[in-house]
Order: sequence, then structure tokens, then C-alpha cells
Amino acid sequence: MKKRMLIMLAAVALLFGAIFGYKTFQEQMNKRFMTSQQMPAIAVSAIKAEFHLWQPQLKAVGSLRAVRGVDVTSEISGLVRTLHFNPGDEVREGHLLVQLNADADLAQLRSLEAAADLANTVYERDKKQFAIQAISQATLDTDAADLKSKRAQVAQQRATVDKKTIRAPFAGRLGICTVNPGQYINPGDKIVTLQSLSSIYADFYLPQQELARISLGQSVVVASDTHPSHTFTGRITTINPKVESDSRNVQIEATISNPHHELFPGMYVSVEVKAGREERYLTLPQAAVTYNPYGETVYIIEEGKGPDGSPLLNVKQTFVTLGPTRGDQVAVLKGIKEGDIVVTSGQLKLKPGSLVIINNQVQPSNEAAPKPVDE
Repeated sequence: MKKRMLIMLAAVALLFGAIFGYKTFQEQMNKRFMTSQQMPAIAVSAIKAEFHLWQPQLKAVGSLRAVRGVDVTSEISGLVRTLHFNPGDEVREGHLLVQLNADADLAQLRSLEAAADLANTVYERDKKQFAIQAISQATLDTDAADLKSKRAQVAQQRATVDKKTIRAPFAGRLGICTVNPGQYINPGDKIVTLQSLSSIYADFYLPQQELARISLGQSVVVASDTHPSHTFTGRITTINPKVESDSRNVQIEATISNPHHELFPGMYVSVEVKAGREERYLTLPQAAVTYNPYGETVYIIEEGKGPDGSPLLNVKQTFVTLGPTRGDQVAVLKGIKEGDIVVTSGQLKLKPGSLVIINNQVQPSNEAAPKPVDE
């Protein structure tokens, strides 16, 4: 009886051992199969997180205005006799531009000058007569008043004659002429525009909350699509003492050096104001950041090992706190450290733990001041 019991127990033990061994063998084979069926590595581009110096800037769109610019007009009516300029000329201050017909006015001036000379002769003669008590003081006073009146009329007529000669009020470049010889013009009629271009104003607006960051003399950089290859520098010369009540913006005026006359009044420009001292930020391309409703994340590439001990690259997802942006770049305040290898493209195919290979043949743009490229 005991022998049969031992044989039965041995048989049961062998049966359970066989079942356990089969299960162990099955698990090992499944594990080996899954290892052989591992997902292939995903190709991504990546960049090393590094610190860069950032100059804080305030950006705005402005328009240019001549430091001195005017439409030359006539104060009085008259007939255009001669033009002494060509459209587009550079002229000096006081340069003769237009001569109106002043023949009648000159004749009137000569007549008034003759009357003034006669009044002066009478006054000088009566002064001698008064010295010997030949005339009264009242007569001499009347002669003096008449002389002053005649001289005032001469001065008035000479001013009228001078107004028939139109000169450049300041140095600058002339525009397109709108009158011709023989044309009759009225007071206020435009003759030609005159613009001083050696320096030019850039007018732009900034929000009121930025007032604490701007001051007179602050450096300004201006860019125009007319000259995309270079920029123009200047300084803030005026801050309007009034904030616009409808927009809560304040008008700023900067003076830009324009020695080669490349900028013209009326152009619109992009303005950058250097505000504050340089800051040191850990920087990534904006394309490296995945923006989600619950926060911004990046994928960091880490080195690992496969089941056979071979080196592998896998990724982990981490939340980051972002700072200011400039161009294609964004500052990262928290979440990564200097030297981390961060995925810049291909994030949509990744999940935590995914295997990757780095292929940087094509990289997202990472320019601090990107410029449009004409294809």
C-alpha cells in the first residue's frame, strides 16, 4: 500500500514538474519572440541644449518721416516766370527755386522809394528850419511821421517783391514739380516737395506697460523690406508725454541716420528697441516643443542597452517651463539642463521609451532673427 502511494505521489510530482517546465519554456520562447519582434527605431532629428546670450527687445511697426520736410508753396498769387531747378535735385538752403513775375511790384517799389527819399529830404530841410525857429515843432513832427510812413510802405512793398522769389527753406532733395512757366498760381498752391534725407524719423507705438523699459537715447534697429540685406540704427529722441486713451499705446520717435538716402518718408519699417541688459538662456528651436492643453513637453534622448547588451537610444518625455521667444528660438527656464539631447522633429511618432536613431540631415530652423527667403 505504501509503495503504491509513493508511486502515485512520484507520478503527480513528475506531472506537475512537466507542466511547470512547459510553462517556463513557453514564457522563455514568448519573451524571445517578442524580443525579436521589437519595434524598429524611429528616425528623428535632435539638438544639444545650450546657453545663449539674449538681448531683450521690444518690437513694433513704424513709419518714416523726414526730420525736415515740406511742400514748397507760394505766399502770394502770381505768374510763374522761370523755374530754377530740376525735379530730383539736391539743393542747398536758400537756393532759388521759382521766380514769379514781379514787374509791376518792382515799379511800385521804385515809386515808393522815390516818395520816401522826398519825405527824407523834406524832413532834413525842416530840421534846419526848426533849428532857426522858422517852423513849429508840430510841422517837424508831421514831417517825421510822414517819413516813417513812406519807409514802412517801402518795406512792405519790398517784402511783396521778395515773396515773388521762392527759395528753398532748407537743404534737401526736391521731388516732382507741379507747375510750369507761364502758369498762374494762388497762395498755398503746391510747387514741389522738399525733403531732408540725411536723417529721418521713425514713428512707432508701444504699449503703456513697456514705458518703464524705454528711455531717451536707447538704441533702435530699423529694417525695411526695401533693403532686406541690412538694417539701420538710430536712437530714441522723443517719447510722447501722452498715452493714447483708445489704444493705451504711447508714440515713440527715433532718429535714424540715413547718409546714403536709402530710406524715404512714408515707408513702413520694422523697429526693434534694445531694452535692458543681456540675459543668458537655455535655448531650443520652437519646433522641439510639443504644445498641449496640460503643458508643454519635449523628448530627451537617453542612452540605454538592449536585451543582448547592445547600446540603444530611447526617449523620455518631460514637461518644460518656457520663457521668452526670439525668431525661431524659445528659452527654456525649467525641465532640461545644458547638454541634454532634445528631439527637434518626429515627435508625433514617439512615445516614452521609443527607440530612436538620430538623422540631422534636415533640421528645423533655429535662427534668432530669421529672414524671408525668395524661392
